[in-house]
Amino acid sequence: MDTATRFRQTVIAWAANGEGAAAGPFATTVRELAADLDLRTVVLVEGVSDRAAVEALAARRGRALAAEGVVVVPIGGATSITRFLRPLGPQGLGLRLVGLCDAAEQRFFLEGLERTGFGTGLTPGDLAALGFFTCHADLEDELIRALGTEGVQRVIDDQGDLRTLRTFQRQPAQRDRPVEAQLRRFMGTISGRKEHYARALTEALDPARLPEPLAGLLVRL
Repeated sequence: MDTATRFRQTVIAWAANGEGAAAGPFATTVRELAADLDLRTVVLVEGVSDRAAVEALAARRGRALAAEGVVVVPIGGATSITRFLRPLGPQGLGLRLVGLCDAAEQRFFLEGLERTGFGTGLTPGDLAALGFFTCHADLEDELIRALGTEGVQRVIDDQGDLRTLRTFQRQPAQRDRPVEAQLRRFMGTISGRKEHYARALTEALDPARLPEPLAGLLVRL
C-alpha cells in the first residue's frame, strides 16, 4: 500500500473513531505519514466518485498529486465534514484544506468551517475564497452539463455500456424522465459505476469547457 493510500485510510479511520483531537495514535500516524509525503494540501470531497474525478483531471494536466504533496480524501457525505475539519484543520494538525461540496449540502460545510476555526458568519459566497467549490447539484450534474447528453452517451458507448443504458431507459420508471435524469440514475444503479463514470467522463472533457468547481479546485492545488 502506498503512503498516500495509507494516509487516506488512516484519516478516514480517525474521523470514524471520533477522536477529533491532535493527539493519540491516529494523530501520530497521520503526522508521520504527512511528513513522509511532504504533504501540503488535503482535498476533502463528499464521495469516491468525486475523488476519481479530481484525480483524473489532475492526471490529464500531467500532475501527480501525491508527488506534489496533495491527497484527496472522500468523507462519506457532507454531514461528516466537521469530523474531518476538526482534526486536520486549524484546531488540529493545521493542514491546508480545500474541497468540493454539492449546492444542497453547503450548510453542512459552512457550519463545519465555522465550528473548526475557519471564520465566523460565513455565507455560501465565502466558500470559494476558503478553497471549497460548489457543484450546481452534484459533480455528476456538472459533468453531464459540460459534456452534453450526447457526449455522455458517447462515453457510455466507448465503455461498452450503451446497450445496457438503452435497456435501462426503456424501463417504465425511466421512459418519461429527461435524458439528463436517466443518465444520472444509470450511473448510480450498480456499485462502482458512479466512480467509474466520474473518471471516464472527466477524461472526456474538453479542456476549454471544464466544470467551474473542478477548474477552480485544480487551480488551488
